[in-house]
Amino acid sequence: MTREEKSLVIEQLTAQLADNANIYLADISGLDAASTSNLRRACFKAGVKLNVVKNTLLAKAMESSEKDFGELADILKGNTSLMVSETGNAPAKVIKEFRKKSEKPILKGAFIEEAIYVGDNQLDALVDIKSKEELVGDIIGLLQSPAKNVVSALKSSGGKLAGIVKTLSEREG
Repeated sequence: MTREEKSLVIEQLTAQLADNANIYLADISGLDAASTSNLRRACFKAGVKLNVVKNTLLAKAMESSEKDFGELADILKGNTSLMVSETGNAPAKVIKEFRKKSEKPILKGAFIEEAIYVGDNQLDALVDIKSKEELVGDIIGLLQSPAKNVVSALKSSGGKLAGIVKTLSEREG
């Protein structure tokens, strides 16, 4: 690989790191061709981009990035695959599901919305992270709950003010 090709790859990796808030580093070494193909297919279905990268080039891209990757640069040893996704927990779910049939991929680390996770033992915590859409749904559900109580109180009391106050006071207690 020429110096120009390396600098082009570093630029592309830096752009990829800048454009994505959810970045996973995994080790997929030892997977045969069929397993690797199955992993790529699972990633594609989950909206996860999977690229095998050179550690030195990724380290340089991390250095030139505006993000602080902390100790993630220290884990760039051996085989490294970069997994990026719009959803914070999608790569973790793919890894966990794939590991039901195989020992790999192994999670090396992750950068999720500026939080850094290092080590395969973090996989379950990453799977449990809620996506932005799930959080918005939870908030909407919480906001709708008091409104539903008022509407049901109005319906059950027949619309009389005394009945409404009585129904609401009974629900409080």
